[in-house]
Order: sequence, then structure tokens, then C-alpha cells
Amino acid sequence: MTMSTPRTIRVELPAHLRSLARVQGEIRLEVPGAVTVRSVLDALEAAYPMLCGTVRDHVTRQRRPFLRFFACQEDLSLDSVDAPLPEAVASGQEPLLIIGSIAGG
Repeated sequence: MTMSTPRTIRVELPAHLRSLARVQGEIRLEVPGAVTVRSVLDALEAAYPMLCGTVRDHVTRQRRPFLRFFACQEDLSLDSVDAPLPEAVASGQEPLLIIGSIAGG
């Protein structure tokens, strides 16, 4: 059984998480296997351990409230974290956006 070649995925983080990770602009991650929100977040936390617990809860591994996932102009926040991301994201053409939502009235 052969392992699939990791794919380079682009991720854009909100400003406060970029500051915490000490990065500017988008992040490029090598993601082995299926490209899903879960696999991208696993790669993100492995590359930037200071982000563990910021995008998803330490215990439940659920998305933090006030953070949303977008790709190809679609809100993926309520989709399964194991659903394949759009091919444009998996191929590196488009980034996975992690966006801080705004609440208020």
C-alpha cells in the first residue's frame, strides 16, 4: 500500500491567530491523505502548536464558537469536518479561510 503524496494547502487565519502563530499572510501546509477540515486543522496544529485549542476545543475537538470555515465562497462551518474540501482548495488554487465571526446588533 502506497502513501499518497502530501498536498500543499493554503490557509488564511484571522489577525489574532496570525499574531499568536507569528506569521504574516497565508500559511502553506503539507496535508497527507484526504484533504478535509480535520486533516488541515491537524496539520495546522502540528506545524503551529501554539494554535492548539484556538480553532477547536482541546477536549471535544469541535470548532470554537465565533470561528467559521469558508472555501470557494461557501460557508463550510456546519459541514462534517471529514467531508472532502473542494478540489480548488485541495489543489492549492484557493485557500481555506478561517474567519472570526462578528456578533452584535
